[in-house]
Amino acid sequence: MRQPTLIGIVVSFVVLTIAFRLLDLTRAPDKRLRWLRPGYVTDAAYWVFTPLVTRTATAVAVGIAVAPIAWFIWGRVDRDLIMHGFGPMARLPLWLQAVMLLVIGDFIGYWTHRAFHRGRLWRFHAVHHSSMQLDWLSSVRLHPVNDVVMRVASSAPLLLTGLAPIALASIAPLLTLLAIALHANVDWSWGPLRRVIASPRFHRWHHTGEAEGGNKNFAGLLPLWDILFGTYYMPDDLMPAHFGTETPVPAGLLGQLAFPFRR
Repeated sequence: MRQPTLIGIVVSFVVLTIAFRLLDLTRAPDKRLRWLRPGYVTDAAYWVFTPLVTRTATAVAVGIAVAPIAWFIWGRVDRDLIMHGFGPMARLPLWLQAVMLLVIGDFIGYWTHRAFHRGRLWRFHAVHHSSMQLDWLSSVRLHPVNDVVMRVASSAPLLLTGLAPIALASIAPLLTLLAIALHANVDWSWGPLRRVIASPRFHRWHHTGEAEGGNKNFAGLLPLWDILFGTYYMPDDLMPAHFGTETPVPAGLLGQLAFPFRR
């Protein structure tokens, strides 16, 4: 994956700011958020920090994790070989491999996400939940350790399946856009598809307090896992109104990066 440039980060920020601001203006005045809402500066800092620092650290960690597996399978560490998979699974049509990668990856992500809501891992994930006013920009408020553990936890098992990661290359931007849209200040539920694909309303309930919906809706793509394992929460007659966590997370970027390591 190509490393993002500062120009690309700035351009995408401007485009998405305009798009989601226009979307917000279609809502009733009492449901809109101020552009410079509380936490905006922190999230804007994450918009630069996450792609340049966090994703670089994650790429290194994933490389270290998959290198022994690649060496065992191919006798060398070759990115092109890794991206094209191996064995019978790699000979399946790419669209089918993409579907299988999405399903398996989301299943792993569901359980990893649940793990981050317990014990020591929670302090890292609480950073993401610390946004008191949730919108699209909140999606990048993510502690580097959170991102590293989540991606390493899925990359090794997915590599062992033999499926070709390159099958997801064409839809990777759509998955990124969906992750951003899930945090948008909208009430979309996808109607009849509400139990099929994660929606902004589905994920916004996850960002409410721990005693409300904060320990529900862990899936990043398929609500199926929450339905199967009893963590699905999407009331028809209620809308999430309060976000954040009872855990006292600092407000600024540097404080949040240090927070999980402090007593």
